[in-house]
Amino acid sequence: MSLANVFNIAGSGMSAQSTRLNTISSNIANAETVSSSIDQTYRARHPVFATVFQQAQGSDRGSLFAEQDEAGRGVQVLGIVEDQSSLMPRYEPDHPAADEGGYVYYPNVNVVEEMANMISASRAFQTNVEMMNTAKQMLQRVLTLGQ
Repeated sequence: MSLANVFNIAGSGMSAQSTRLNTISSNIANAETVSSSIDQTYRARHPVFATVFQQAQGSDRGSLFAEQDEAGRGVQVLGIVEDQSSLMPRYEPDHPAADEGGYVYYPNVNVVEEMANMISASRAFQTNVEMMNTAKQMLQRVLTLGQ
């Protein structure tokens, strides 16, 4: 694995964390939206990440450590799934969106959990930026070796 691959790997991590931050912001923005129907109520969304592997060079020799010889190539977002936990029905007969039974349905968004996820995604993004900065500094030092 060359040092230049670090930029691709960190970039894929930054892209994945951007997707995560976008879904978190959507969840928080819709945390208090209501509906008179369970089918029309917003459900929390969460991205699904997967590791992208690349076979190490020279893997055609049949290494005894085949699983350890795989180098990570980054992360990818497989998709965004809706949280299937139960919605929160509240009895509010005076609400304009109440159904015939007087209930309105609130999304299954836990704002405290979303804020914790936002901090985690932000820190992961920052870590990937620091990886890029470190790789850049290392490459600059390699260029100064010949001076």
